[in-house]
Amino acid sequence: MNQETTRLRQEKRVEKEQDDLFQKGSNAAQNFSSMSNISALSEVGHHLSVIVPSLNEASRLPLLLADLQRWPTPLDLWIVDAGSCDDTELAAQLTGAHVLRVANPNRGAQLSHGACHAKGTWLMFLHADSRLPPQWPAVVEAVITQSAGELNAWFFDYKIQGKGTKLRLMELAVALRSHWLQRPYGDQGLLISKRLYQHIGGYKPIPLMEDLDLVQRLSCQVKLLSLGLPLYTDGRRLQRLGLLNQAWQNAQLRRRWRRGEAAKQLSKDYYQ
Repeated sequence: MNQETTRLRQEKRVEKEQDDLFQKGSNAAQNFSSMSNISALSEVGHHLSVIVPSLNEASRLPLLLADLQRWPTPLDLWIVDAGSCDDTELAAQLTGAHVLRVANPNRGAQLSHGACHAKGTWLMFLHADSRLPPQWPAVVEAVITQSAGELNAWFFDYKIQGKGTKLRLMELAVALRSHWLQRPYGDQGLLISKRLYQHIGGYKPIPLMEDLDLVQRLSCQVKLLSLGLPLYTDGRRLQRLGLLNQAWQNAQLRRRWRRGEAAKQLSKDYYQ
C-alpha cells in the first residue's frame, strides 16, 4: 500500500512538472513578440543545433529554412545532402547553413553525420519537407532551458498538408501511436539533448527504419513527450501512392524490419 501511494505521488509530481513546462511554453508563445522574450531566447540560441537530411529538396527546403529563421539568434544549422542534382545545396548556403555531403542516399547516415558535427547542447532533427508553426521558438526554448527537459526526448504532432477525412484519421492514428506506444517517427521531428543522444548511441547509419530503431532504444530509458506543436509534412508521396496503400506498405516494412530483414533491402523496396 505504501509503495502504491509513493508511486502515485511520484506520477502526480511528474505530471505537474510537465504541465508547468508546457504552460511556460504556451505563455512564451503568446508573448513571443515582446523584447523580454526575445532576450530570453537569445541567451539560449547557441545551444540549439538543427540537422536536416536532404535529397533533391530545392522546392521544399527553402520553406523550412524560412521557418527556422524565426529563431532570434543564428542557428547551428546543418543540411546533410545525399547527392542532390537540383539547387538544394544552393538554397541551404543562401541562408548560411552548413552543408555536409554523403556519398549515397542513407538517411540514418545523414542524420548521424550531421549530429557528429553539431555544436549545440541540444539537437533538433527535421525532414526537409517539414513546416514549423510560428510559435516553435518559444516552446522549444521552454524545454531546453528547463533542467528536467533533458530527461526526456520530445517530438512534434504529425500533421499532413491537405484536406480530407482520411488525412485527419491518419493524423489521429499517429497521435495514438506516438502518445500511447511511445513510437513517434522521423516525420514528427525529434528534439533531444546531445548528452542523451550520445548516451543512447545516436542514429545508426541505416537507410531506412533509422527513426524506429532510435525511438525503440529511447523508449526503454526515457519518455518521449509531445511539444504540443504541429509539424506539417508534405503529402506528396501519400497522394501519389494513396493513403491506405502507403499505410499498408509502411506497416509491412516495419514488420519485415522487426523480423530482422536488412534495412538496405527495405529501403530499396520503399523507394522503388
